[in-house]
Amino acid sequence: MTAAPENGRLHVLKAVEDGWNAFAKAPWTFLLYQALVVVIALCFAFLATISGLRLASFEGLSEIHPAGATLGLIIGLIGYVITMLWGAIGIIRGAWISLEGQKPTFRTFTRWDGNATRRLFIKGISLTAVILIIAIITSVAGLGLAQINGVLAVAPAAVFVIIYVYLIINQKFLPFIALFEKKTPFEAIARGRKVVDPSWWMVAWFFIVEAVLYAIAGLFQYGGLFVVFPILTCISTAAYRQLFGKEDQTGLLSGN
Repeated sequence: MTAAPENGRLHVLKAVEDGWNAFAKAPWTFLLYQALVVVIALCFAFLATISGLRLASFEGLSEIHPAGATLGLIIGLIGYVITMLWGAIGIIRGAWISLEGQKPTFRTFTRWDGNATRRLFIKGISLTAVILIIAIITSVAGLGLAQINGVLAVAPAAVFVIIYVYLIINQKFLPFIALFEKKTPFEAIARGRKVVDPSWWMVAWFFIVEAVLYAIAGLFQYGGLFVVFPILTCISTAAYRQLFGKEDQTGLLSGN
């Protein structure tokens, strides 16, 4: 596969059309896989919840030993995170294969890739750490300014909101960079900024379009949200390919 020129242009409606067509190649496979992920994730979430309630001395759960509850909480949380990462990777892989003009099989979605899981997790944590550091700095600045004048404390909060929105937009495609490009965590963040910044307002518009589609799906409650997630993943994958190119540097698609 060949890469697109650096800083490609994003065509929002084309991404929506391509994403929908990709989903339409195997809608039931997308939804069946997502259902499998949801069921497994809910099992781990239930285990973590019950264990957490026992550790909080919730009435009616005293028969569970604290040591067992601690182990259950750890297993539940780790299992939930791994399942959600596995689910995201599978749907992105399926979306990519569909966008290549092929019909993905169930195996396309379910194949385990430990390296991809690790990359996605670490880069997600890295972005969270960056946002947390910015939040701490602006909070400390706000507390300091509040000692001078309460009105001045609003300024750091406004700065944080602006930076947060900026980062959320230019890191929109971080999961795809993590999965398809060989970058260290902070190189991946810099890569998102470098490619997205020239088209920041168009990506912001794309972000709004996705939010509107989520809101429309929400009108149909959980069923609508369940169906719209793989569709929007396909749309986001199509948008990523427009901006970043179509090269799989990490071998995520190997074996499909």
